[in-house]
Amino acid sequence: MRQRRQRYKNYTYGDQWCDIVTDADGRYVREESVIEQSGAKPLKNNLIRQLVKTIVGRYRTQAAEAGLYRGNDIADMARRNALAELDSRLLEEFLISGCVIQRISNERRREGCGIWIDNVELPRFFVNSFRDPRGHDIDMAGMLHDMTMPEIINRFADGSRSRAEDLRRIYTAASDDDFTAVTSELGQSHDDCDFFRSSLEGRHRVIEVWTFDSREPDPEVAQLEFVWHCRYLAPDGTVLSEFDSPYPHGSHPFVIKFYPLTDGEVHSFVEDVIDQQRYINRLIVMIDRMMSTSAKGVLLFPMDQMVDNISWNDITRVWAHSDGVIPISGRGNHLPQQVMTDTGGTGAYRLLELQMKLFEDISGVGDALLGRTGGTARGVEMFDTQVRNATIALADIFDTFTAFTEARNIKALATA
Repeated sequence: MRQRRQRYKNYTYGDQWCDIVTDADGRYVREESVIEQSGAKPLKNNLIRQLVKTIVGRYRTQAAEAGLYRGNDIADMARRNALAELDSRLLEEFLISGCVIQRISNERRREGCGIWIDNVELPRFFVNSFRDPRGHDIDMAGMLHDMTMPEIINRFADGSRSRAEDLRRIYTAASDDDFTAVTSELGQSHDDCDFFRSSLEGRHRVIEVWTFDSREPDPEVAQLEFVWHCRYLAPDGTVLSEFDSPYPHGSHPFVIKFYPLTDGEVHSFVEDVIDQQRYINRLIVMIDRMMSTSAKGVLLFPMDQMVDNISWNDITRVWAHSDGVIPISGRGNHLPQQVMTDTGGTGAYRLLELQMKLFEDISGVGDALLGRTGGTARGVEMFDTQVRNATIALADIFDTFTAFTEARNIKALATA
């Protein structure tokens, strides 16, 4: 899932020849290298980025009109966390990967005390395989943190000098080559996010793990008690801290939504238009190749029409002027003529137009959502109706994301 998400992110932000393919020699190379080896330019027309921006913009407009972040119960929380901006970036992630995760905490930060909401990057998040769209079958979840040594000591030393020295020794050992050899077999780097090591200078990896544990509260009573339990781990497995959920809701601090989770599978919005984007790029490269290799104003000048004392350079120079005059001898049967190749007859342009139309049909984002009126005068009511009808195709995306934000708000308010 992370690998697919990385591919979809590449396509969204313009790296659309990133797929690994085999070249003529059987080597695994990026697709853009194969295009360049063939003598063509790996051109692209990034429609996906505009598509994502349009949907995010539509969501922000609807959220502002509905006053989603101005409610009395969440106004302070929304202002402190800049939720309108945070959710917009999260919706962008949702369209790309089909996954959204936020972490809610009640703590003191440099910016103040209160409920804090943070977007969690998918490469830093892990969870057990689950199939319930509501996440009711989640029993393990966690994420990777990058912390400075002062922050680690402040969080986990409990004011003990000896404990602080132990923490320093743990993370000094984590820098040794022997430890590197062990962890390289356990974890795999991805997207500059190694499971065991921080990629940020001066920061260290801390692993937060929440598990739904069972325990026996009374040996005389054969009844289990279930509780969400948190452990903060160092890269070598040392437990830095552990505790039961301190929140009034009694659960973990994450809010999770994977889409659509049919048979436990995640399929994002961007995934649906990847093939159309690839085909459009291929057609653009093909058209560019045809235009670059076609004859464009080539002059066929018969040798027997050459006049004495006039060189080929003179003919070339005069031919480039609109009012030029080139004398000919008149000895031959063929006059000079200009050759132009009509690349429109190949059907590539019509095929490109068809693919652009298919891109709109598959995505559900047409002229109305893009703010285009089709070139004819239309009333405001008619245009609003078209926008509403166009939004129906995206209703499932919007409603699913709205359900996520509502669940987030409920958990956030229950965190205090």
